[in-house]
Amino acid sequence: MTLTTFRWLALWPMLLLVFPSFAQEGAKIGFVNLDRILRDAVPAQRAQKRIEAEFSKRDQELQRMAESIKKLQESLERNAMTMPDSERSKRERELAEASREFQRKQREFREDLNARRNEELAGILERANRAVKQIAEAEKFDIIFQEAVYVSPRIDITDKVIKALDDGKPADSKPAK
Repeated sequence: MTLTTFRWLALWPMLLLVFPSFAQEGAKIGFVNLDRILRDAVPAQRAQKRIEAEFSKRDQELQRMAESIKKLQESLERNAMTMPDSERSKRERELAEASREFQRKQREFREDLNARRNEELAGILERANRAVKQIAEAEKFDIIFQEAVYVSPRIDITDKVIKALDDGKPADSKPAK
């Protein structure tokens, strides 16, 4: 018998004692879908629009750069056979330099975008957690799960959290102690 099997066998009697009593006491269980909150809540949608507006100019610049590099490459491929070697080498260097610059700017863009998105998400998650806590305390939930394979709509409080975020109440109130 392995050590893991032995541990499970030793743990079973305790689990059987704990969980039935938990259920008999009428534990109130809830569930919240964080992905839906981040997709459907008005503050999350506003944050996404702010991020898009903030980064759209840089994104367009990157698209123009990519198009320019594509044209350079097509021109080089089309005219490579008729160009003198020195001219072809010069164009290949220009293309390589432009590609490196594009990759650098694209990497910086992604890093900045991810940092900004994480900053916005942190604020929304903080507000969502406060809303969950307030709802849990007000409705006397014993436990709120965030992930599950299956959830009955009866215990899903996601809509209540989204409504609280949309109303702006949790953002203004202090967390309960």
